[in-house]
Amino acid sequence: MDGSECERNQPHDVWFLAGTFGGQVKRACEVPSGRPIAVPVINLVGDSQTCAAFVSSAQGTVFLDGKAVEPETYEGDPIMAQAVQGNPVTGEEGPFTGTGCGLWVQLPPLASGTHSLKVRGRSGDFSIGVDYALTIAASSTQ
Repeated sequence: MDGSECERNQPHDVWFLAGTFGGQVKRACEVPSGRPIAVPVINLVGDSQTCAAFVSSAQGTVFLDGKAVEPETYEGDPIMAQAVQGNPVTGEEGPFTGTGCGLWVQLPPLASGTHSLKVRGRSGDFSIGVDYALTIAASSTQ
């Protein structure tokens, strides 16, 4: 995934960037002005025991325009989602519940222009790396 579909299914109050299911990727994404951004550093959907083990070894780094951003730890929050057929979490269509956990970064709205976001995460044998080239749209006047 190259980021060309990063606008799909975005809520109106925050912009979510995707992690990976392992490995390194580079993505380019256009983000509307005025939106805070949330991105997983390393995360998992499982049960409470799996999450406890995952978070205990989770570590990660995030750099926005070369400056370190400290991730926040989420020990395990209940989540409910409506999944489509073939989704990578359950593989099946329909509602599912689970526990979401991991390290996340929340950024305030960024200034218009281009930004570099580098995300690296690891827990046990699982690791991810995402390099985002973000373009923040100029704010529109109304």
